[in-house]
Amino acid sequence: MSNNTVPVVCVVSASSGTGKTTFLERLIKEVVNRGYRVGTIKSDSHGFEMDVPGKDTWKFSQAGAKATAIIGPDKYAIIHKTDHRKELDQVIAMIEDVDIILVEGFKMSTLPRFEVVRRERGTDIVSPIEYLIAVVTDVKEIDVAVPILDINDIQEATDLLLANAALG
Repeated sequence: MSNNTVPVVCVVSASSGTGKTTFLERLIKEVVNRGYRVGTIKSDSHGFEMDVPGKDTWKFSQAGAKATAIIGPDKYAIIHKTDHRKELDQVIAMIEDVDIILVEGFKMSTLPRFEVVRRERGTDIVSPIEYLIAVVTDVKEIDVAVPILDINDIQEATDLLLANAALG
């Protein structure tokens, strides 16, 4: 499937610590169990390192390489240093051979999304209603005109995801 036709869905929340990563991890497993190939993208606003200090690719990067790639028998990775943050659509275009791309974060995007809301983190919805597929939560009293899913009902969330992405 070419990336211009691959459905992309975000998982967002108003703040960190709501369980986005745990929900997304469970969602990925269920989508894969149903036979689909999943790509993922995570937003990181703090900066990150993928290379392990002391390894060859880390040494190349430390020596000044702008891009470093590693190719193994069953995976590859490319780290490309930039002077600015890439746009989400630019990174989406780089992901190949998947049926759906699930994105953690990017709540300012105009992509369809699930919003994770947890009672202990506040119940405000940050997503514009037109982009919201559903609210995934442990709160029953949320008043919003989209499906409200129990955070532990991964089957229902997967059903809704695949239907929304025209895959199910």
